[in-house]
Amino acid sequence: MNTSKDTPIFSSLVQRFFCDRLINQQDVSRRTVSSYRDTFRLLLSYINAIEGYSPEDVTFEQLNADAVVAFLNHLETDRNNCVRTRNARLAAIRSFFQYAALEAPEYLLHINRVLAIPMKHFDRPPVAYLTQAEVKAIIAASAHTSWSGRRDEVMFTTLYNTGARVSELIAINRADITISQGAASVYLHGKGRKDRTVPLWASTTRKLKQWIRELPDRPDFPVFPGSQSKRLSRSGVEFRLKNAARKASQACVSLRGRPVSPHVFRHTTAMHMLQSGVDLSVIALWLGHESIQTTHMYMEADLRTKEAAMAHIEPITWGVRNKRYKTPDNILQFLETL
Repeated sequence: MNTSKDTPIFSSLVQRFFCDRLINQQDVSRRTVSSYRDTFRLLLSYINAIEGYSPEDVTFEQLNADAVVAFLNHLETDRNNCVRTRNARLAAIRSFFQYAALEAPEYLLHINRVLAIPMKHFDRPPVAYLTQAEVKAIIAASAHTSWSGRRDEVMFTTLYNTGARVSELIAINRADITISQGAASVYLHGKGRKDRTVPLWASTTRKLKQWIRELPDRPDFPVFPGSQSKRLSRSGVEFRLKNAARKASQACVSLRGRPVSPHVFRHTTAMHMLQSGVDLSVIALWLGHESIQTTHMYMEADLRTKEAAMAHIEPITWGVRNKRYKTPDNILQFLETL
């Protein structure tokens, strides 16, 4: 067993980081605690598998920058995690080491080297979204006389109306639906405690009113339960949506081969609002974005659509042939090759 003098310092700091810093001082959400917890489980398990150190014996000297970089590479190469997941794990590790820098300054050399590890850049894929015709086809394909079919029709209608994350959708209880004369809304339990109220369209309200009559009259009962009256899972929603999209593709050929997920529905809501002239700040509030910078990607996606349309338009020429620019010296030629 490792008997290094900083062993109790490291292990106790990890416990204090979660209990004192995250939970008591910052009062972060359960999702954040769970995400950070999973990061440290993976990290300490990796150190144990590679170096042979048990989690309680790990020290700052062993958990150095090289070990952290190796762990991040392991996530991408061995676990096939995407760059976003790799960066999220690094963010959790950074948060701990920032706390450790204040509590254990004698290890600043090791700590600062870990904090210097950069986030990895990645290309953002174009925002995937559906047309209104495709959304209607999917909702229509899910409609059925069966109990699960009626649930799915209302669920996908609500998903499109609200632009909710799948975790927010399955968390909706009867008490979260407010239907009064002339107005209706749903209260969404957002990511990181960013709860919000989203208004419901008249068509969504009618479907919800009919569906709620089939549910037990309990405020805490989930609006979209599974067959055993338990809350539907994320994978359950994804499975039902993929099935509906596959059925819809028989009549709507543009859906054939298209990956359709709850998050694609969320993107679709945002894009349709933007194309209808809704301001970005309103869309950010609707979706529960922490920063409007996140919402700005929909503006960029809409510009790409316009550019794609412009590519099919023959440009006006004025009878002057454009000559290709030639670099006048070697250094510029070199730069052109990069």
